[in-house]
Amino acid sequence: MDCNNRQKRADNAPVKRIVIIGATSGIGREAALLFARRGWRVGVAGRRESLLRQLKDTLPDAFETQTLDVTAPDAPEQLNLLIRKLGGMDVFLLCSGIGKQNPSLQPACELDTAATNVGGFIRMTTAAFHYFKAQGAGHLAVVSSIAGTKGLGAAPAYSATKRFQNTYIDALAQLAHMQHLHIRFTDIRPGFVATDLLKGRHYPMTMPVAPVALRLVRAIERKKRVATIDYRYLLLVFFWRLIPRWLWERLPIH
Repeated sequence: MDCNNRQKRADNAPVKRIVIIGATSGIGREAALLFARRGWRVGVAGRRESLLRQLKDTLPDAFETQTLDVTAPDAPEQLNLLIRKLGGMDVFLLCSGIGKQNPSLQPACELDTAATNVGGFIRMTTAAFHYFKAQGAGHLAVVSSIAGTKGLGAAPAYSATKRFQNTYIDALAQLAHMQHLHIRFTDIRPGFVATDLLKGRHYPMTMPVAPVALRLVRAIERKKRVATIDYRYLLLVFFWRLIPRWLWERLPIH
C-alpha cells in the first residue's frame, strides 16, 4: 500500500498504523489487541511465529505479522519489511525485554539481559528513528520500567538496562529537537506486571496485564512523554528518589 493512498475509516479519517515489537505475549499482545479493536492497523512482530499467527487469527483484517528477533543483526530489515506490509508506520512501540533476578551474578544472565535490553533496544529504536526522520514525522514509544529508578541488587542488569532505556529515549528526544524533527516520544514505565517475566515469583503490588495495556494505549493516544503505571508506583518512585545513596545500598530489597 502506498503511504499516500492510505486506508480510511467510515468517517473519512486515515487509519492509524502502529508497529509493535514483542507482541507475542504479555503487555505487547494485549496492547496489539486493544489498538486493533480501536480501529488501528497493527503490525506485530516477535520471535514466535505460531503465536503471531494466533494473534492475526483473532482479527485477520487488522494485523500484519513478521517474525523478528531484536538481538539479530537483520532485525531492522525485518522491521522495514513489516512496515511495507502495513503500508507505513505512524507509531512504533517496543515491548521486547527480558529480566531475571540474579543475586549470584551469573555472567551469562547479565549479558543476555544486556543483549536484549541494550543491544536490541538500540537496534530497534534507531531503526524507527531513521524511518520517522525520513518520513518527516512519527511517534516512538517504548516500554521500560520503574526498575530504572534505582539499582536493584537482586537484578543488577535488569535495573541498569532499564535506566539505560530511560536515558536513551531522553537523548533521542533531545536529538530530534536539535535536528528539528517532528518525532514524539513516550517512555512507558510499568511497575510489576503479571507476565511471563515474573512467572513463579511473588512481588508486591503486582498488576494484571489488561489494565496496564489499557493505560499504555491511552498514554500513546494522548502522546504522553513519560507514563508511570500506575499511581501507586508513581508514589513509590517519588519516595525512592528521596532515599540517599548510603541508605539505599543498605536496604535488603528483593
